[in-house]
Amino acid sequence: MIISTPGRICLFGEHQDYLGLPVIAMAISLRVRLKGDKRPDNKVIIHKPDLGETESFSLDDLTYIKSRDYFKSGIVVCQNAGLTFSSGFDCEITSEIPIRAGTSSSSAISVSWIHFLSRIADVPADWDQRKIGELAYKTEVEEFNEPGGMMDQYSTAMGHLIYLQSEPDIAIQSLNPNLGPFVLGDSCEPKDTMFILSRCRDARLEIIEKLKVRNPNLYIHSSGDDLDLTDLTENEKSLFMATIKNRNLLKSALIELEKDELNHDIIGNLLTDHHTVLRDILNVSTPKIETMMDAALNAGALGGKINGSGGGGCMFAYAPNDPEHVAEAIEKVGGKVYVIQADEGTRIE
Repeated sequence: MIISTPGRICLFGEHQDYLGLPVIAMAISLRVRLKGDKRPDNKVIIHKPDLGETESFSLDDLTYIKSRDYFKSGIVVCQNAGLTFSSGFDCEITSEIPIRAGTSSSSAISVSWIHFLSRIADVPADWDQRKIGELAYKTEVEEFNEPGGMMDQYSTAMGHLIYLQSEPDIAIQSLNPNLGPFVLGDSCEPKDTMFILSRCRDARLEIIEKLKVRNPNLYIHSSGDDLDLTDLTENEKSLFMATIKNRNLLKSALIELEKDELNHDIIGNLLTDHHTVLRDILNVSTPKIETMMDAALNAGALGGKINGSGGGGCMFAYAPNDPEHVAEAIEKVGGKVYVIQADEGTRIE
């Protein structure tokens, strides 16, 4: 059996979903492939030729031995969902998605793993893409109490372009605008995802709790200029207002993306505005990514932003008119480039 799952880019709502705010994310035409079958024993062996690694354990012992023990946690989550496994598996995972670069290679693997487990179980489950995304979120975030949101798992599982709202209830809207191509640029700079997510999340959660003292009716989805910010430092005010601005940029983008006739220039400008906030207030960009962004814009890209947690990893440029020229410009300043477009979600090949 072969399971294929896309990576993703976050168009709008970067560093917002773990605050309960919505996101707009796009699955991309770079994919993970998981090939596997049953074994005659209880061993689980996962070959990772891209990394030169092999992971193995027994179904008889699913004790977590590392902080992100996702292959074990995926089995535990599936067992909790009612699946049983009387034999182990032999699998191989290969990926076109840049690794540890902010394009959800990890979540694409987790989604592929849940999809694979659902079909290889003693009694296969016919889960839809949304259910697979939900269980992949439990596998990665809930099992290890990690700081991430649910964008990565749902967007890679469901594919194409989605608007995802996690509060007060999970609501997902599929969007189908004719966006055209993007250029993904990998800075090849390593990044500390968990550190950056924790830093950006924890500071703003503390600010929100601080604001509730004077603003007991604070509702992050709609509150704004009328709030009493007296108790905040200047830096805290800046962080909070950046969150509100990014929220409002997403709302503007959603209006545009729901139109029959898309204005590509508006989308490009909104992406760049979002990047400016991430760069100047959340401080998640790097000099190399800024050089890549400048090169893309000078080559005719309509806009762009850093992608993922930041501090390295990838950026992308919106280039519906001449993606090859934009890709060449990013490559000239040291980025590894991929011309991408929206793609379908997890599937059996």
